[in-house]
Amino acid sequence: MAGFLNTLDSFFWGTPYLVFLLFIGIYFTLGSGFFQATHFGHIMKNTLGSLAAGKNKKAEKGKISPFEAMCVALGSCVGTGNIAGVASAVGLGGPGAVFWLWVWAVLGMMVKCVEATLGCYYRSHDENGNYYGGATYFIEKGIKKEKGLKIGGFLAGAFALGFFCQFLGGSQAYNVSEILEQSFGINRILFTVLYSFLLWYLIWKGTPRIAKFASKLVPFMTLLYIAGGIGIIAININAVPNVFYMIFHDAFTGTAAVGGFVGVGVSKAIKTGIARSMSSNGAGGGASPFIHGSADTVHPMRQGLWASFEVFADTIIVCSITAFACLCTGAWKTGAVGATLAVNSYEIVYGRFGLYFMGFMAFLFAITTTTGWFAFYCGVITYAFKNKPGLRDRLVMLFKLVYPIPNIVIVSYIVLSGSGPDLFWTIVNLVLVVPTFTNMLSILILRKKFWKIMADYKARYMGIGKVDPDFYVFYEDDPVIAQEADEERRKITDMKKQEYAAKA
Repeated sequence: MAGFLNTLDSFFWGTPYLVFLLFIGIYFTLGSGFFQATHFGHIMKNTLGSLAAGKNKKAEKGKISPFEAMCVALGSCVGTGNIAGVASAVGLGGPGAVFWLWVWAVLGMMVKCVEATLGCYYRSHDENGNYYGGATYFIEKGIKKEKGLKIGGFLAGAFALGFFCQFLGGSQAYNVSEILEQSFGINRILFTVLYSFLLWYLIWKGTPRIAKFASKLVPFMTLLYIAGGIGIIAININAVPNVFYMIFHDAFTGTAAVGGFVGVGVSKAIKTGIARSMSSNGAGGGASPFIHGSADTVHPMRQGLWASFEVFADTIIVCSITAFACLCTGAWKTGAVGATLAVNSYEIVYGRFGLYFMGFMAFLFAITTTTGWFAFYCGVITYAFKNKPGLRDRLVMLFKLVYPIPNIVIVSYIVLSGSGPDLFWTIVNLVLVVPTFTNMLSILILRKKFWKIMADYKARYMGIGKVDPDFYVFYEDDPVIAQEADEERRKITDMKKQEYAAKA
């Protein structure tokens, strides 16, 4: 089984696929005038800066603020992939993989801005007034309805199915159980069962509880992990110049065998770096638009800035902390990979405290990611059954019950079969392929709409260009479209009343 999955992984994540992803990232980066760099100050001012000014933290009761949406999205990114995933990239792809991890992070800042902006622009609201949006919605509304392309229906369906299949691959439990076994000697299967019960509790009241939970925990855990990593770098400050040299040199030459590290070529470094970057920050995967589309924001592009910021925070900062810890300490030369390598790096500097620290951080990273992804999956269910509200609500309730189960299955299988972390990351790679491909192709098809949204944002909030009075800030601001949407909502409300009446 493992050999077959590795073969599929090599096929799907081959050169053509990587070129396709990089092309779209480069296209939006160049087309925007390198917006994520030239207007980096504007991004920071309207994300972190807005928090300092007391803005974007609150929304109406029952709705999600831009800050809460970012925390859920960032929490879903800053997971054990930032620990075990990045360490896996270094352990399998060498120092050069870090360069390619950064490359996708820079391009991903723009890609995620695009997908979150489109997800927010094409958002709608349900019969209760709650906003919802995401990749499935901008694909169907933008490509199928607005552009009249039949392929839109196929892409939306393929994305939804492929995205939901990620749930079957489990989530964070494998990585955190591996780290906690090293840190505290906790049985991995037993921990996964207990972890699943906690997960059930946190997701039971849905996205509002998840958003409140993430807004309190994500900033704290991120800053704490950064502080621990900076300590490692400071203690090994003399190694930093050589680390930078290895990262940039090995990105184009590969890395020779050294110590327990077997050596890799350039293609392996590129594939590993991009794949781990994408699985960490989620840029291009189509997940975060589900939560960004739920935000109560003044402009779609404003929410896109939050999406861009979360890629920067997740990968340029947090992932780099893990990478430098592995490289500065020399732990990467031992041949260890995944969570083991990350934990070893902290243990070399902090001793036993490093083990406890990593166990604690892994748990926090895992729980915020797993709860965040629950909200994303619910977005797919809502889309698939939007015209059947009673069935939709029952399926969401059923999903709450079954959501943690794949964690138990995956961890038990890998532990009992004796398979290593390579199998887990192969599964992660494979379940990313379909949703990423369909999402990236869709934002390319909708590129002209994004350029219009960006131009409108620049004119309204940056003083660049003139505001087009005929441009609607949100898709449903168009009176004709709003009337059609209201009619659909009335039908859904009526169906819901009929279902409740039939039960009574």
